Amino acid sequence: MLDQLAAAITRHRDGAWSVSAVPHLTVVALDEFTDPLDLLYEPMVCFIAGGAKRSAAGDRGWVTGRGEMIFNSLVLPVTATFEEVPYRSAVLRLDGRVLADLLLEFDDTAPGTTPDSGEPLTAPMTPEIIDAVTRWVRLLDTPQDIRPLAARTESEILYRLLGSPLGPALRQFTLADSAAAGVRSAATWISAHYTEPLSVEAIAAVAHMSTATLHRRFKAATGMSPLRFQKHLRLHAARRQLLAGDATAAQIAKTVGYASATQFNREYRRAYGLPPAQDAARLRGRMANATDGEVVLLN
Repeated sequence: MLDQLAAAITRHRDGAWSVSAVPHLTVVALDEFTDPLDLLYEPMVCFIAGGAKRSAAGDRGWVTGRGEMIFNSLVLPVTATFEEVPYRSAVLRLDGRVLADLLLEFDDTAPGTTPDSGEPLTAPMTPEIIDAVTRWVRLLDTPQDIRPLAARTESEILYRLLGSPLGPALRQFTLADSAAAGVRSAATWISAHYTEPLSVEAIAAVAHMSTATLHRRFKAATGMSPLRFQKHLRLHAARRQLLAGDATAAQIAKTVGYASATQFNREYRRAYGLPPAQDAARLRGRMANATDGEVVLLN
């Protein structure tokens, strides 16, 4: 079954990371090893049909491989290393309203419990989930079927997920007053204001938590403190701008929120191993010889 899902993803790849014509579906296909990549995860469930990927966020890391799925509930800057290729996955970008509407159809008493932290969770895919995800991706074979069937198939996938080990965490994702929702609100707010000077007190107010509670729950979910999370967002954004080559390192440092170019250079080198200009030159050289798929992942 996984081979059929991988084949459907391969048929509809457009580079390595492809937003498809099916709403909420992205397909990922990578055939060669790359250097570690900076990615920004959003609320999603990723279904892996082939290969394996290591993701690292702050002090935390996890590996997901063939036959597994991972649920991420918040905006999260990560460094991804593809450990086994060819890598194939289908990504369901979560819409909380769709999930909430589905839950309203149930007289639902959530089975099981889950830590209410918002941290990414993994589980094996069941045959029923693999079948539903495969049919969802295969809608790209018959574009005329996307409009009448895509939403129905997505609902079936979510229904199957609610009955899986990820179900309790997905239910928490829909609750506005859960601790996970508070962390998610804080992460979303920081991602929208990462260029600004931020205080833990202001972030805690957004999350409706005390500063101590915010720090504890945010670090459990993301592997880093709120201010370290902001720094990762700044460095990710700076690296993308450096690759574009439209500004100097000093100009970019100011654009992403650094008051000191010296501090920016120091933190950038600590994160990526080289000063900004040298790192950008190295990456541009790699991209000049890369496949289209690698270029997509770097941008």
